[in-house]
Amino acid sequence: MAVRRSLAVARQVGRVGVSWRLLHSGKAVSAAQPRITTHPSIVPRENDPRWEEVDMSREADECDVVIVGGGPSGLSAAIRLKQLSQESGQELRVCLVEKAPEIGAHTLSGAVLEPRALQELFPDWQDRGAPLHTPVQKDRFWILTEKRRFPVPVLPGLPMRNHGNYVVRLGNVVGWLGEQAEALGVEVYPGIAASEVLYHGDGSVKGIATVDVGIAKDGSPKPSFARGMELHARVTLFAEGCHGSLAKTLFRDNLSLRENCQPQTYGLGLKELWEVEPSKHHPGLVEHTVGWPLDRRTYGGSFLYHLNEGGAPLVSCGFVVGLNYSNPHFSPFKEFQRWKLHPSVRPLFEGGKRIGYGARALNEGGLQSIPRLAFPGGALMGCSAGFMNVPKVKGTHTAMKTGMLAAESAFEALCKKEGESETKGLYLDGYDDRVKKSWVWQELKAVRNILPAFGSSLGYLGGMAYTGVFLWLLRGKEPWTLRHHGSDHSQLKPAHDCKPIDYPKPDGQVTFDLLTSVALTGTNHNEDQPPHLTLRDDSVPVERNLADFGGPEQHYCPAGVYEFVEAEDGAMRLQINAQNCIHCKTCDIKDPSQNINWVPPEGGGPAYSGM
Repeated sequence: MAVRRSLAVARQVGRVGVSWRLLHSGKAVSAAQPRITTHPSIVPRENDPRWEEVDMSREADECDVVIVGGGPSGLSAAIRLKQLSQESGQELRVCLVEKAPEIGAHTLSGAVLEPRALQELFPDWQDRGAPLHTPVQKDRFWILTEKRRFPVPVLPGLPMRNHGNYVVRLGNVVGWLGEQAEALGVEVYPGIAASEVLYHGDGSVKGIATVDVGIAKDGSPKPSFARGMELHARVTLFAEGCHGSLAKTLFRDNLSLRENCQPQTYGLGLKELWEVEPSKHHPGLVEHTVGWPLDRRTYGGSFLYHLNEGGAPLVSCGFVVGLNYSNPHFSPFKEFQRWKLHPSVRPLFEGGKRIGYGARALNEGGLQSIPRLAFPGGALMGCSAGFMNVPKVKGTHTAMKTGMLAAESAFEALCKKEGESETKGLYLDGYDDRVKKSWVWQELKAVRNILPAFGSSLGYLGGMAYTGVFLWLLRGKEPWTLRHHGSDHSQLKPAHDCKPIDYPKPDGQVTFDLLTSVALTGTNHNEDQPPHLTLRDDSVPVERNLADFGGPEQHYCPAGVYEFVEAEDGAMRLQINAQNCIHCKTCDIKDPSQNINWVPPEGGGPAYSGM
């Protein structure tokens, strides 16, 4: 496991603000920047003499449906397709590719699972041994101030009520879904990252290409270089999760998927898994908070979920922050650590042991940000489209259901006679309508205004008041729809307009430093490959992000990937520790210059165990 940090900063753990202090101490911040990005997605190979003799042809394989992503949505779609195939007697070849080395290894969520979609997919899920072991026994919701907490009643009909739901380790649930898919005949290929969307001449999606392997860090071919292969299909379903590397290209391509929706807005969720003292463990207890340590204008909150896994007394805890915050000095990771110091929270962890850490970005735009889902040759599902119910803090059930609806629409299109489709890639013309007629759409419509209401001058208090009046009393039937704030990356203010934040130092017992935390993720990447955190322009991080915003990437990244370090000539430069990356996609979302482009590496990433 390789967790890296430059020697200059490793000697002084926590020296994250070094660049901003140097910026104001007269140190140079602009110089000829060394090459950072060597990835072929940015640096073309066509004119590179090192690649002249390399065979760049790809092998290709054909199937009926290709699914990109082995999470809840992708696996539910694969399972439903094979169920329909067996019921009808029509043979289908369904191939699913997943970048994680094992199904579930990149999955991270709270998580409280609403079993509605699972019940529809497998009515006998309990007999099949689905790993749902902890029914929710009690809900608690608190408003925190710095020293106190105040209870909020969790009434029937409110989104935070969890009666009938289960506290789960979602990675284990996803692993179980993978087993069910393979048993039905789905071809599941873990450890295979999709890197490119392929198109027919008529503009419809043809399939995907997998990532090339065997490229050295300087961008040259290794003796072991192997070209990725192409997977062609009549239907390609995209279920990569939040801000997927292929889905975002679909939004940019000439498919006009976002012409009738608002920009997506995001949050960052950070999670730890703890083994606590048995006397403090209450299986089935679910707690959420809003308020401290965040100010009233910063959207976010925490969760505490007590698991009953038949062994150690485990508690999942986490912190979610909206990525529309404006202070570039703000650190989501350090806010999470500070939250654990609250007098009502810290006692739970004292005497316990932290055994897991991770983070991932979340879709928070809701109904207003749902794009057009179907296009010639494919469709978006789950968090690739943004089907998270933010007030519920849940997206697994909606991801599964939209995967199932996409599968039904794909099966319907595949059953049509040859020649009925206007394009080579089939158009799932019933999918968008199926989703809008489903309980998913009704659920998101009812809560559509809650998150925008938090953006009022009253902050979270205004959002909670809106929830009480318009959701609990009127069930979300108000005749208006509020708008979001705009793109998250555009919300940062210049560093000189914002107050630096003084965070407490970690104590190593309840709160921890970043590198110690990243070590718990098990993340690992081959160091001799081009950094997959690519920059469209290598000069932008220093000349704009550091100069104007104090280098926010060193604060918002929850894995210590980005550092501004002092070069020998006294100038500042950006160092990317790509091997630390836990694939959360936050940098691609929050970068104020939109200069960072996250692409899949040759392999690796976090190795979450039931997170």
